[in-house]
Amino acid sequence: MKKQNLWIASLGMCAAAALTLGAEAADKPNVVIIYGDDVGYGDVGVYGSTMIPTPNIDALAHSGLKLTDAHCSAATCTPSRYAMLTGKLGERDRVGVLRGDAKMTIPTDVLTLPKLFQANGYKTAVFGKWHLGLGDGEAAINWNEAVKPGPLEIGFDYSFLCPSTNDRVPSVYLKNHHVVNLDPNDPITVSYSGPIPDDVPGTEYPDGKVDREAMTYYQSTHGHNNSVINGIGRIGYMKGGKSALWNDEDISDVLIGEVTKYIAENKDDPFFIYFASQDIHVPRTPHKRFQGKTELGYRGDAMVQFDWTTGEIMKALEQNGLRDNTIIIFSSDNGPVYDDGYDDGTTVRTSTKASDGGHFGAGPLRGGKYQLYEGGTRVPTIVSWPAKIKAGSESAALLSQVDLLASFAQMLDFEIPAGDAMDSQANIAAWLGQSETGNEYIVEEAQAYGWALRHKNWKYIPAKKKKKQGSGELYNLADDIGEEKNLAEQHPERVKQMQEKLEQLKTKGLR
Repeated sequence: MKKQNLWIASLGMCAAAALTLGAEAADKPNVVIIYGDDVGYGDVGVYGSTMIPTPNIDALAHSGLKLTDAHCSAATCTPSRYAMLTGKLGERDRVGVLRGDAKMTIPTDVLTLPKLFQANGYKTAVFGKWHLGLGDGEAAINWNEAVKPGPLEIGFDYSFLCPSTNDRVPSVYLKNHHVVNLDPNDPITVSYSGPIPDDVPGTEYPDGKVDREAMTYYQSTHGHNNSVINGIGRIGYMKGGKSALWNDEDISDVLIGEVTKYIAENKDDPFFIYFASQDIHVPRTPHKRFQGKTELGYRGDAMVQFDWTTGEIMKALEQNGLRDNTIIIFSSDNGPVYDDGYDDGTTVRTSTKASDGGHFGAGPLRGGKYQLYEGGTRVPTIVSWPAKIKAGSESAALLSQVDLLASFAQMLDFEIPAGDAMDSQANIAAWLGQSETGNEYIVEEAQAYGWALRHKNWKYIPAKKKKKQGSGELYNLADDIGEEKNLAEQHPERVKQMQEKLEQLKTKGLR
């Protein structure tokens, strides 16, 4: 029997078992993942931010568990999301940052986080930034027809998406399989290979390479100068779809409207929600009611908007009587970045740490997005479940988002099929604050730099491929959280052991 059929058989048996639980099913906790975009360890008040007010996120931490050594699996967005949803590191399948018209990266025949919850009687939904690809890749995506495979084919019952990222075209919402508010007389065409010919029908948008003055919201600084939509240059070219375009400043409001409606309509059944905010990814376009809330320009203001978003989800759960029995996980897909394509008022200072007007997005950590240092993957991570987790808890357990699939499978007493989720380690007790014993090893990825290995408080970064000589970098994070003192020459045996372990994990997986 093929793997897909085996998995479907397993799913069917588990779903049937879940349905027999009767009253017990109603006691299952809802699960909501609130996922920020480029939110650094130091961008949240309870993690040390003094220049960005985050009262709602702080309140979430005070109501539950603050994790101080929890990581996304990669220092860039697509592989982090892939790992969290599949339990498999993105590098194994060469998953990198995708174009806006890329094919679906997650196979439809593997176990995923939403499939796990489906198999246990949950309703499942995803809202916000997707950036995991759509379609089967056999032909270019036709945005004017049903777009699939997508989230519905990997375990979500409902989806309302920004198909890629907010700086890539198409700049439209996708509800389940279809573009929202699309006028069939103004069909969408997308190109990542160059401008779209004049004879292709559809509304034309300015080309930022030809007409920089069309970028009226703010100018691009590098690479965001193809189609200009809403006065903002994008990556990629688009024609058509004028009636379906999003308003950048309204994206958070639209997404919150969708998720709060979903919560109210599904309050009588256990649900799993993956809410992937576009904040604080570029282009940063906080709604006008948030502009000027910080002294840090649009990046700081967008973080205030994301805090409001978090508070609205908490409020919706409270209003529907669901807050006590809902597990909320708040985190981010990678560490902070400053000028990432737009001249939006964010400045970068100092040679050792990126800084935005005196604010350090990674807090005490070194590096950020795209980098193997801790600032690239150690991100704010809060878990709140008032019915079970002690308020005001804190833990230094070493954890990775790739572990969520196996950990929730452990909580739900679900056996993961052979071959699936090869990097996901079951540690639900640590995620729920019942144990401070985290993973012995985790792997950190950065697309351009490969893998790094954490072994408890030790961090090993291999020597760059171009430098065949050298021992790489070794840090003792217990004494040097900022990764300033390379101890590789002083501890050659430890370097050797961690080199060998990393090579072993590349082959066999972490689980």
